[in-house]
Amino acid sequence: MSAEHVKYIEKTVQKQRDFFNTGATRPVAQRLKALARLKAEIQAREQQLLNALQADLHKSHFEGYMCELGLNLDELGYLMKMTPQWARPQRRPTPLPQYVSKSYELAEPYGVVLIMSPWNYPYLLSLDPLFGAVAAGNCVVLKPSAYAPNTSRALAELIQAVFPPEWVTVIEGGREQNAALLDQRFDYIFFTGSVDVGKFVMEKAAKNLTPVTLELGGKSPVIVDKTANIPLTARRLAFGKLLNAGQTCVAPDYCLVDRAVKDQLVEELKKQFQKMLGEAPLQNPDFVRIINRKHFNRLQGLLEGETILYGGGHREDPDHDSGWIAPTLVADTLEGKSKPMGEEIFGPILPIIPYDQLGQAIHFINQREKPLALYLFTRCKKTKQRVLNRCSFGGGCINDTIIHLATHHMGFGGVGYSGMGSYHGKRSFDTFSHHRAIVDKATWLDLPMRYQPYTKKINERLIRMFLR
Repeated sequence: MSAEHVKYIEKTVQKQRDFFNTGATRPVAQRLKALARLKAEIQAREQQLLNALQADLHKSHFEGYMCELGLNLDELGYLMKMTPQWARPQRRPTPLPQYVSKSYELAEPYGVVLIMSPWNYPYLLSLDPLFGAVAAGNCVVLKPSAYAPNTSRALAELIQAVFPPEWVTVIEGGREQNAALLDQRFDYIFFTGSVDVGKFVMEKAAKNLTPVTLELGGKSPVIVDKTANIPLTARRLAFGKLLNAGQTCVAPDYCLVDRAVKDQLVEELKKQFQKMLGEAPLQNPDFVRIINRKHFNRLQGLLEGETILYGGGHREDPDHDSGWIAPTLVADTLEGKSKPMGEEIFGPILPIIPYDQLGQAIHFINQREKPLALYLFTRCKKTKQRVLNRCSFGGGCINDTIIHLATHHMGFGGVGYSGMGSYHGKRSFDTFSHHRAIVDKATWLDLPMRYQPYTKKINERLIRMFLR
């Protein structure tokens, strides 16, 4: 990367810091006006944004709106409604020894925030954290993925139409731009991506003691027990696996199924794949393409030499250096030795692993790093409690997949290797805010017991009465 580009990034960050220090982003009314302009601009550019998404991922306008722009607009509307309430001082109880005073917490923006977003849901995973950062009063540098160049450009044009660059700006580019940005001092970093890059982001942030939110991934398991409604399980499991062609951080990554219903589940999954994508899924005009040649080749490599229960085919895109991977079921065992079990799949491939006792499935999951999501299909209350009590994971669903992240009222995030921190709804506002604890003490009364010289008979007796 040229010295000129590095200087441009340095100047961009400094201009944002100077702008933040003017206090221009702090008035809640200004934040809300900016978010309203952003909402109007997203709505006005809907077709342009969806076209860019289709160019990068061959994602249909229906899926693009359902899983990205629609969720963006829903989240934005909620933040606009609730931000005035969240930004007000939040009253807290005052301990009796601090009588007479008023206690409250007051949210303040961190300052200049870096948001680094991935290619798989380029609008959803860029704009949702950006909404929270702006609602909280920050300046933002947004860095989209270079793997999705059309949506990256569309995002840059969208933001440029709404914000002055000293408030919010988009830096496009690849690894060199990422590295140059991480060499700058930010007040908060929000990163969504792989575990390896997340470690690098955290290492860079540590040099300036910059707090981070890391939204990572991992191998999200599915457990299907013998009490599950198998046809419905297959339908909801297939939905989660086919969404974005499996290129979803919370996609079902592998399926642990009670051996008694394993064959039935496989047959029902086949039916659902065919029902959703037809007899020729690789020709389906609404099936999402693998993002690039690197991942296309990687996914093909995961299938070489494996026992294929269904699918296994692929088709190259003559107009794009990538292609489609057919929905594929791979046979595996509790030894987990298949190639797809060696990494996060991030594609429409699902290993099927039978178990005989629920404890085997729980042990299999707990031997691995904590996943971002877990999905359990059962009609047994004891099974629900046992899995929830024994397995650690970021979030998940019982008798469904994916939908736990589509709510304002619960945070979305990982644990351990699947990430740290969370966002969505109020969690987004809180993530990008420092909450100051304030005690506003009256001046007309001053209890003497805390001051020296200490009088043992009186002061200590009062201290022990209040603090016990």
